[in-house]
Amino acid sequence: MLKNVKIVSDSTADVFALKNTPFSYAPLKISVNGKQYIDNETLNVKQMVDELSNTKEKSSTACPSVSDWLEAFGDAENIFCITITSALSGSYNSACVAKDEFLASHPDGNVFIIDSLSAGPELKLIIEKLEELIFLNYTFEQICDLITEYQKHTGLIFMLESLKNLANNGRVNKLIARAVGMLGIRIVGKASDKGELELVSKVRGEAKGFESAIELLVTSGYSGGKLRIAHCFNEEGAKKLSNNIIKKYPDAQIEIYNTCGLCSFYAEEKGILIGFER
Repeated sequence: MLKNVKIVSDSTADVFALKNTPFSYAPLKISVNGKQYIDNETLNVKQMVDELSNTKEKSSTACPSVSDWLEAFGDAENIFCITITSALSGSYNSACVAKDEFLASHPDGNVFIIDSLSAGPELKLIIEKLEELIFLNYTFEQICDLITEYQKHTGLIFMLESLKNLANNGRVNKLIARAVGMLGIRIVGKASDKGELELVSKVRGEAKGFESAIELLVTSGYSGGKLRIAHCFNEEGAKKLSNNIIKKYPDAQIEIYNTCGLCSFYAEEKGILIGFER
């Protein structure tokens, strides 16, 4: 059995503790109106979301520093570390630098860095799988191979009612973002194979949004099983979506929870993120 093992992620996983495995996280930071919000378990997410919604100033995010990652690694001997997609953040690169520094002072240690190519609930699924593999007493090298293969069979879909923050950060076209905000349009998309945000369809109204999201789930390879729904102050919508999925896939194993800081920044109010096994 692996000794002194730890799972580490950045805060985009929306996970702050695990029941059965040592866990630490490195927080991202969100800046708005000259104020900095740290994405941790004490963050007032509603206050941050409201301020982002009302501001006309450009907001920004900052990835964990190398020292943040080193603090999260601690003195563990076997570390599995997962980050938000490198296409959206420097978190992965920062973690890789931290790995080199850590191994320089812990030559007998092992650190595996996973670029999730995703965010939010897909990271949560990968963390859950890591816990399972650790419990099954695989070696460090075996877990690295198995989690890399597992990652090929997970995905992320999103349904957003606002693209303001993504537009402010240059992630999407500002004209598209303005149209979404004014016309009541929902954007349904996915994380691409390169970890970029891929906008798939524009629909009007919640019902059409759910229909489009489920269609995308099906074409992306979901056929029942584990699925995680993270929502930004939209529990009612998340439950409706969950019920619609269960009607189609009665064996769906669904968990619903709130987005935390960074995922709320990207999802914005009423946004929904769906992590799933293909």
